[in-house]
Amino acid sequence: MSEVRAGLPAVSVLLVDDQLIIGEAVRRMLATQPDIAYRFLADPTKAVELALELKPTVILQDLVMPAVDGLDLVVKYREQEALKETPIIVLSSKEEATTKAEAFARGANDYLVKLPDPIELLARIRHHSRGYVAQLERNEAFRRLAESEAHMAAELAQAASYVQSLLDAPIDVPSLRTKWVFIPSASLGGDSFGYHWIDENRFACYVIDVCGHGVGPALMSVSALSLIRSLPPDQASDPKTVLNRLNVNFPMTRHRNMFFTIWYGVIDRRDRSLVWSGAAHPPAVLLRGDEMQLFESQSTMIGIVPDLDATNDRTTLQAGDKLCLYSDGVFELLKPDGKMWNIDGLHDAMRGRAADELVTSIPSITHAIRGSEQYDDDYSIVEIDIR
Repeated sequence: MSEVRAGLPAVSVLLVDDQLIIGEAVRRMLATQPDIAYRFLADPTKAVELALELKPTVILQDLVMPAVDGLDLVVKYREQEALKETPIIVLSSKEEATTKAEAFARGANDYLVKLPDPIELLARIRHHSRGYVAQLERNEAFRRLAESEAHMAAELAQAASYVQSLLDAPIDVPSLRTKWVFIPSASLGGDSFGYHWIDENRFACYVIDVCGHGVGPALMSVSALSLIRSLPPDQASDPKTVLNRLNVNFPMTRHRNMFFTIWYGVIDRRDRSLVWSGAAHPPAVLLRGDEMQLFESQSTMIGIVPDLDATNDRTTLQAGDKLCLYSDGVFELLKPDGKMWNIDGLHDAMRGRAADELVTSIPSITHAIRGSEQYDDDYSIVEIDIR
């Protein structure tokens, strides 16, 4: 039996009838059933009050009484939140179609001419009680599910807030400027990103995307972010070394089969050189006027294989260049027509926008494509303007 009726009999019957002889007759019909609790009330003016107290699984309601009309009483039961779904079997001395129709219109569940055969009455009582108790159990299950979902949503919101609190503030210095947009999904993905000065000349920038959704991937992403920020300068300045260190520290066999992608680059403002390495992450985009260059990842995802064997690539930046890092949540978008937007669509949207602020123009485009400001995956985009 569900906890919603913990400690109560499986079947609880309340009979409201002004005739004592009817009350005694029904009592005798049910007396042989140990799982049925029976209560008789001859004063219909107290029926609603007693029903709220007893919480019966079935109400047997007489229609013709001197003080209260039985059909009006059915309506009064239904006006109470606690009695809205309680099965009501009306008892009438006549088999009248119009009275039946009115009883059902007022909210009754069944109609019997009194007194029915004991076998039939017992069958009706058990039938309606089973359905009602099952409904109570289902409602309780839905309530607990909603409560659990609300608790999970609160946990995810708190985790999302924590992730956001760790993201670096925008930087605006003579050599470069950074801007970013982070929109956590409703189920919270595993995105994180950041940048920091390794020393007075070298600037590291990176974006991470852990597989899956929920608090676990978010915490793993934060852990990877923390490791990157704690590396000594000689390691932090070498992208392939950073990726190899991450691969050693986050094997999927020790992290509940979670793995992640990353793009990591180091900009040296003395000569505007960029050295980068990527682990299966979407390519960084360099915009130079109307030209676009893609800085692809060279190795597999972090945590998949014991030996990553990451490599570095190198290029030279120019003043006016715009470097963009992003996660797949920016381009893997399900459009209202059921089709997917993809990375080629994102690159087309970026092309020729070197003079624009990508962190504002791209989200406005993807909002329109998605048809919503809510995304199925974390949405991360970082813009670095070279000066």
